[in-house]
Amino acid sequence: MVEALRQRMGLGLLALLLSSASFGTSGPFAKALIEAGWAPPTVVILRIAGAAAALLPWALWSMRGQWAALRRELPITVLYGALGVGAAQLGYFQAIERLPVGVALLLEFLGVVLVVLWMWLVTHRAPHRLTLLGVALALAGLALVLNITGALRPDLLGVLWGLVAAAGLAGHFVIAARETRIPLTAFAGLGLAAGGTVLIGLAALGILPMRVGGSTVVLAGHQVPAWVAFAELIVIAAAAAYVLGIVGARHLGSTVASFVGLTEVLFAILFAWLLLSELPTPIQLVGGLLILAGVAAVRIGESRHGGSALPTDESAQEDADFSRSGHLP
Repeated sequence: MVEALRQRMGLGLLALLLSSASFGTSGPFAKALIEAGWAPPTVVILRIAGAAAALLPWALWSMRGQWAALRRELPITVLYGALGVGAAQLGYFQAIERLPVGVALLLEFLGVVLVVLWMWLVTHRAPHRLTLLGVALALAGLALVLNITGALRPDLLGVLWGLVAAAGLAGHFVIAARETRIPLTAFAGLGLAAGGTVLIGLAALGILPMRVGGSTVVLAGHQVPAWVAFAELIVIAAAAAYVLGIVGARHLGSTVASFVGLTEVLFAILFAWLLLSELPTPIQLVGGLLILAGVAAVRIGESRHGGSALPTDESAQEDADFSRSGHLP
């Protein structure tokens, strides 16, 4: 029995690490496409549409006989797609056009802090001391990541897009905490489809610029066909990453999964270095560690406080299907 439990935990941990590594590749591959002339909204829409198509069979299978629930909860599904999928991914991909991949992803992870502040505002319930410490650490880390006292200042528009991604991530956590009658695998797939539809609509109205770039991209100093980069974004950095995240969350629970998910930042920085020769400055790396420590403290504090919008082990089985469905790039 103990040995079986250890094997289950080991499998879950491996799946979660592979999921984080898969998600971590999205920034470098997307940035390579953007540098080849592809507009960030074009990359985002193609990635979301491809991932939604990959998950569509699972979504339809899990929805059999339950279409009435979708009609009742269509608004919340569309809102999840617009925020947790569309805003998070569009903000992140727009940010990496102007910022290093690691910096953009660290800005997005501030969404966890935004959730705490939002819940404090709505419930008038003071957070746990560890939560407040985590917020302070994250803000201090942000100051170092943005190098606000240094001579080199980050691109302001890139920072604003990173904060849009953070707001999208916060929306993911808040909406994902709500009870829904839609099967959760379907919620993930339909959320991707809804997010893609919203972005396509904005592009059709001319709000989001669409631009097709070159047929090749540069990765690790080599010319690679652009379709290879898109295939990686859809198959590995989206569909496979979501599935691995579901497997890991079901084995270990969503709280452990959320902590292991922090390794995505480290993987993203590693892949950006290997594929793009891009590495944050030492002071930014220190700031990144403070942000990760702050996010971890927030999650520990909220799990002890109870009643948080952040996932907890009590709801692990219920939220496992979308604990990674669109929150990160």
